[in-house]
Amino acid sequence: MRVWGRRLRRRARRRKRRTPYNTGMLDFATTAFVSILFLVDPPGTVPAFIALTAGYTPEKRRRTALVASVTATLTLAAFAAVGNVVFKALGLTLPAFQIAGGLILFVVALDMIRARRSTQESPAEMSEGEAAADVAVAPLAIPMLAGPAALSTVAVLTAQAKDPAEASLVFAAIALTGLICLVTLRLADPIQRRLGRTGIHILGRVLGLVLAGIAVQFVLNGLAAAGVIPRPPAG
Repeated sequence: MRVWGRRLRRRARRRKRRTPYNTGMLDFATTAFVSILFLVDPPGTVPAFIALTAGYTPEKRRRTALVASVTATLTLAAFAAVGNVVFKALGLTLPAFQIAGGLILFVVALDMIRARRSTQESPAEMSEGEAAADVAVAPLAIPMLAGPAALSTVAVLTAQAKDPAEASLVFAAIALTGLICLVTLRLADPIQRRLGRTGIHILGRVLGLVLAGIAVQFVLNGLAAAGVIPRPPAG
């Protein structure tokens, strides 16, 4: 019985040591996926996708959805991989970039709450895209899906990663977001018929509210890292 008691105590101690790490990884993975997905905002791109591909055949529309999703995913992944190198070369610190990224996210969140996407595409980009022969890369992939806010966010998340395992979670979140973009654009017509513009705006407002909370947390993390405010207690 004593032997079994010692074994159980040892297992409990091991679980205690592992729990904070696992919880931290889960929190980081959730934050990375939610922030990237909400910033890319696949449902919000549906009306623009339908307008830009109105004259396409079903086959060409499917190919456009694939090319746009893959291009946006590769762009985000590339920026996550080399963004920090560029920022270090420019002399930017992580706290400064966290604060700047958080402010950008908050502006985007306010636009989403007001059912606007002013930081993602402009009327000039829409008219230019309609005149282009292929709209998959521009303006659909860049800047509608992989916009400035999403690009800055993946760089911040990669810089925040404590080890290669957490950094890999950022790339996994990017890949999963790209897959969701592909499915959403492939189902653009049914989604718009079911939700309508009003439904898409309501969904965008809900996502914007969550994104605003993430943005404020980014700013608080940057201020704490810079020593402006005390760090929150662990746990």
